[in-house]
Amino acid sequence: MKIDEERCRGCGLCARDCPVEAISMRHKKANIDQAKCTWCGVCSRVCPEGAVLKGDLEPEGAITCESCPIKCKINAGYRGACHRYENQGGRLVRLTPLHPFSAVKDTVGPEPAVEIRQPIITGIGAGTTYPDCKPSPFIVRQRRGQADVVTVVTEAPLSYSTLMVKIDTDLPVGEEGARVFARKCRVGMVTTEQYGSKMLSIGGVNLLTGTDGFVVARTMTKLANREKVKLKIDGGARLEIQVGQPPIIGGESPSRMRVGCGSATMGLFAPLFIQAADEVIVLDSHITSLMSLHEAGKFVGARPTGVKLRFPMSTPGRYFGDKGNGWGGTSIEEPEQVIQSIDMTVAWPGMRILITETTGTKAAYFVLQENGSLKRIPLPPEARKAVKAIEDACEPSRVSALFLGGTGGSARAGVVKHPLRLTQAVHQAKACITVGGAPTFLLPGGGINFMVDVERVKKGAFYWTPTPAMICPVEYTMLLADYEAMGGHLEAMKPFQAIEPREVLD
Repeated sequence: MKIDEERCRGCGLCARDCPVEAISMRHKKANIDQAKCTWCGVCSRVCPEGAVLKGDLEPEGAITCESCPIKCKINAGYRGACHRYENQGGRLVRLTPLHPFSAVKDTVGPEPAVEIRQPIITGIGAGTTYPDCKPSPFIVRQRRGQADVVTVVTEAPLSYSTLMVKIDTDLPVGEEGARVFARKCRVGMVTTEQYGSKMLSIGGVNLLTGTDGFVVARTMTKLANREKVKLKIDGGARLEIQVGQPPIIGGESPSRMRVGCGSATMGLFAPLFIQAADEVIVLDSHITSLMSLHEAGKFVGARPTGVKLRFPMSTPGRYFGDKGNGWGGTSIEEPEQVIQSIDMTVAWPGMRILITETTGTKAAYFVLQENGSLKRIPLPPEARKAVKAIEDACEPSRVSALFLGGTGGSARAGVVKHPLRLTQAVHQAKACITVGGAPTFLLPGGGINFMVDVERVKKGAFYWTPTPAMICPVEYTMLLADYEAMGGHLEAMKPFQAIEPREVLD
């Protein structure tokens, strides 16, 4: 890589973002240490002046790393952009050795003992004891194998609670950070997307305690109990969602979530694509792919086609898409619009181009004419086979949700007399917290903050109270000796067999 000093304005963005610190600023001009430089291209991508150019010759003696699409050129004694690989005497070496589990088990930490992973009874239907200084409504013990086990249950009012709603679709719902409304009341926000899914945060303590708190609590409870809810995204779509069911987005109900981003789709189906067409474009709002330049395309023998896309390139054959209501969740309304130009000195008349989505829902097939125009024709059998393979690999579009709650407050007093010991026991895996019997994931750090898949909790187990707060069935299960050590309410404890069945199930 080299710097065009006439264009360089000394902004320093290239030096700031260089992953190997190969760029320094001298006399308000960028200077590249050619030994450190890996040709990763970060500098050229961030330079607003176009002052970073590729040299005519690749660095002599450098090794090309094949571990990702960047393909770093690593000189002897130096590392690649990801800092995982180093050129040691002409041999590319992974710097961190392969770890067996025995090498990381101390970092991973302990799991709760088998005897305490499942509660004796659940908090569903248990009621609560308010104020919390009274013992929890049910504290029961049971002999399991050689262990004496205790479960303490309650239905805990939690104002520190949130629903993270996952909508599996490539259809746009709204901009990240956009407000979410129910019945014209703000109940949440759009958060960052996950792989193939749009994410909403519904609730949270600040919204629950705000002016629309009652609507927030009701919306959270309905979602957690797998009831249907209508939402409106500020500047975005109208949604009708129900956990476990396909979403309705702007009146449309998508049947499939995408199999992966456009690049992943190319990696999965390149052997079928090369049989279907000379060039394949997979449209996607995250990464759109072009077979002839993509590594998967090169692997299966795709030749250059002269096709240039209008999206900005990430790495060869991979392009950053945009957001819209068109193909693949992009702004492209007609598939051929994604093609910016075709170099006819590289392309040839009769060249076949397949354009499809990451769900296979829509696909189009074109043949290049002698004058450089594209003629759309029906999909031939091999193209239909490739598109059908994408469809068959997609999972159904559906809605799911995680309930996030904090039980590290006064509710601990109903469990033990020493609340800090309970918190420590939960983090040390000596006490196992479940929700309606469902396993939870404990958030690290202070307090007792957990998340649980609402579909693993009995339907109808969540409630709300006009404080306002969510009411969640919570269970703590531990060995009797540990419960005694943390100041458990032994005087309120009774054998499981002593509980009337109607008390548990009512």
